[in-house]
Amino acid sequence: MNIDQFLVKVKSAIQKNLEGVIALRDRRSLKDDLSYVTDGDLFVQSLILDILKEESKVTIVTEESQAEVSHKEEEGFIVVIDPIDGTENFTSGLAEWGVSIACFLDYQHVGSLLGCPELNLWLKTGDNVERFNSRIRGLSSSLTLDELVKATQGHEYRILGCCVYNMINVIRGSFLSFENPKGANSWDILAGLNLALENNLIVEVDDKPYTGEYLQANRKYRFRVEHR
Repeated sequence: MNIDQFLVKVKSAIQKNLEGVIALRDRRSLKDDLSYVTDGDLFVQSLILDILKEESKVTIVTEESQAEVSHKEEEGFIVVIDPIDGTENFTSGLAEWGVSIACFLDYQHVGSLLGCPELNLWLKTGDNVERFNSRIRGLSSSLTLDELVKATQGHEYRILGCCVYNMINVIRGSFLSFENPKGANSWDILAGLNLALENNLIVEVDDKPYTGEYLQANRKYRFRVEHR
């Protein structure tokens, strides 16, 4: 499996079909956790899965059809997909939503893609990143008011409702840091964490240094990404 070629194909397919994705933002239903899933989520997922059909022996972990990967299983390619991150933004007509893909071979990271298609912001493994110098700290929108009060200890804060957009911002230096002290799912964060490592940021998961390992999809992880 050529990871770079796969990620380029995914980006191209989403860009080509963006108008169709956006047209589906109003078609939504509630999941068991009371979050939305839209037909746009499922359409983006289908675009990615169609590309993966060309590959053999690939384990797929995706938010909209959760499959667990065990270390007891045969090693090989694992592709972790969040077809639309920030669905609440997406279905509300906001442009700050994203796509996240992280690829692993034998549980070692080999490539990732983050994209905010409606903003035409993309970042993948191997890209050169223009850096800004910011003092803004990004926070997760999943935090309660009490958790926000405990987390805020700095100059400026932003809560944007999309982990992918936040990750791109911290990697580019538009944020000094981005964190979720409450916890997020693996498909929300694996691509961003590994692209942050690639760009020499400090990355912690559950209060320990993160070094690029695969994170199982059966729990949530607290994390913090910060510039040195």
